[in-house]
Amino acid sequence: MNDPALISVSHAERFYRVAFHLLEDRQDAEDAVQELYIRLHAAVRNGKAPKNMTAYAMSVLKNICIDTMRRRMVRKAETVDERIPLEDPLPDSRMASKDMLERLMTEMDKLPDPQARILKMKALEGLDYKEISERTGLSQVHVRVLVSMARKTLKRKTGL
Repeated sequence: MNDPALISVSHAERFYRVAFHLLEDRQDAEDAVQELYIRLHAAVRNGKAPKNMTAYAMSVLKNICIDTMRRRMVRKAETVDERIPLEDPLPDSRMASKDMLERLMTEMDKLPDPQARILKMKALEGLDYKEISERTGLSQVHVRVLVSMARKTLKRKTGL
């Protein structure tokens, strides 16, 4: 059974059912079976036909279906990306963000000194706990506690 032409009509129907089960679309399933037969003929022409053509065909069909599903996912992702605006946010949302930031900075300045100083190092300067510990002489655990306390206080006061 090294000739794809020898794969019977019942095989073609089975291939279609498998493709339809995987792809859940009539046209895609038909295209997958057609692609399968093209690849089977190419394998025979190149002298690379396997001993068990049916098993080989099922394996190739599965791979064709997987490729089709991947292409669908890429198309879906591209469609979603096209719907996401690339322009700047609306002026109102920029103003709201600016107001929130100002409110947050005002409340940050009202924190007790070690909390405010350490939170600014962490949030504004982007330092990690080790660097803050080295600069302040406090343990890393103490720095974490102060950052946590400062964040909780800000969250409570600002509602953010």
